[in-house]
Amino acid sequence: MSEEGDLQPVGLRKPKIPLSVFFRDARHVFKKDELGSEIIRIALPAAMALAADPVASLIDTAFIGRLGPVEIAAVGVAIAIFNQASKVTIFPLVSITTSFVAEEETIRRNTRVEAEKVEDLKKDAESSTAKESVPDDEMLENLEKGSATNNEKNIEKKDSVPEDVIGDLTNVVLDPIFIFVLNLGVSGAAIAHVLSQYLISLILLWKLMEKVDLLPPSAKDLQFSRFLKNGFLLLARVVAATICVTLAASRATRLGSTTMAAFQICLQVWLTSSLLADGLAVAGQAIIACAFAEKDYQKATSAATRVLQMSFVLGLGLALFVGLGLHFGGVIFSKDPEVLRIIAIGIPFVAATQPINSIAFVFDGVNFGASDFAYSSYSMVLVAIASIPAIFVLSKTGGFVGIWVALTIFMGLRTFAGVWRMGTGTGPWCFIRGRSLT
Repeated sequence: MSEEGDLQPVGLRKPKIPLSVFFRDARHVFKKDELGSEIIRIALPAAMALAADPVASLIDTAFIGRLGPVEIAAVGVAIAIFNQASKVTIFPLVSITTSFVAEEETIRRNTRVEAEKVEDLKKDAESSTAKESVPDDEMLENLEKGSATNNEKNIEKKDSVPEDVIGDLTNVVLDPIFIFVLNLGVSGAAIAHVLSQYLISLILLWKLMEKVDLLPPSAKDLQFSRFLKNGFLLLARVVAATICVTLAASRATRLGSTTMAAFQICLQVWLTSSLLADGLAVAGQAIIACAFAEKDYQKATSAATRVLQMSFVLGLGLALFVGLGLHFGGVIFSKDPEVLRIIAIGIPFVAATQPINSIAFVFDGVNFGASDFAYSSYSMVLVAIASIPAIFVLSKTGGFVGIWVALTIFMGLRTFAGVWRMGTGTGPWCFIRGRSLT
């Protein structure tokens, strides 16, 4: 009489259509429950740290815009190359480390709880009042959750100001001094940026040395094989992702310095606003990684759908803000009438793609949290293979507009790849369709 679906937890019963998982509890997207509070608690400081550098770069662009369109165009080429190099070397390690640390912390915490339970049971077995003194599982769980919550609150109080913000504020202060006061121009902006990055690195290293022993007990604890296995996959993914944006910038340079200046301004705004969603991506990645480590698939699904729904709402808000901001605030970046005219042409693309971009970036965090590195890499390579010809063809036939159409296609394909994996209930998300993970 009993069916297979009745034996599954409520949150894991097979939906009629796996794709419907994205609309689960959509009315409670901003509900201040335990999950929502946990997401916000992680996402806000992460967004501040991740968005600080792009915002500083945007301010750099505004200062350089006072020098003229040629200078902006030149900086645009340099930034494209710099981003390509930095993301290829940094992003794989950061993405892997976030998931691994979350998993290891969850395993360590669960091991400690089990050890405490066993110790308590041993003590109670020797006591004549064992029945009165043994706390039930729910009480132990609540005590553990309370301890973890208190620890998180203490950490938040200590780290209330992200170090990245301090460094990037330094960059913003030094920019006008080096560019205008010392008359160093574009070189001054570069010097200010480099100094701020060194400051951030030193502060972060100092903070890390206070909290962590940087020398592991043995070489085995470094888990090189685990990092290398997934690191090469993500390296291929990052190369595929960044090459499309770099190629778009290179095609824009062929259209002249004025067009390249407008493209660079639009691109900086496009990336900066979209990267605000990375805070949600980090929150989703950390929570989902912990949930998978605990085999709490209901929480993993709930966290994934919640951050994706939040990212869509955030994208809609960014679309309105960016559209109005560029329309009325374009003069902040340049006073050249031709540059402003071309920027106006790009505004619909920059604004309309914000929801797509936000969802795409958050899907990255969702997949990384599920340790689905292989699919993330292979799908991105396929997306790049489809997008690169589009960039070449559309930039040649449509010029500035064609480049933005190609970038829209690129981000649309990235989003589709994320929707396909989770929406079809395949890979680590097979439990959505009632299948067990092996």
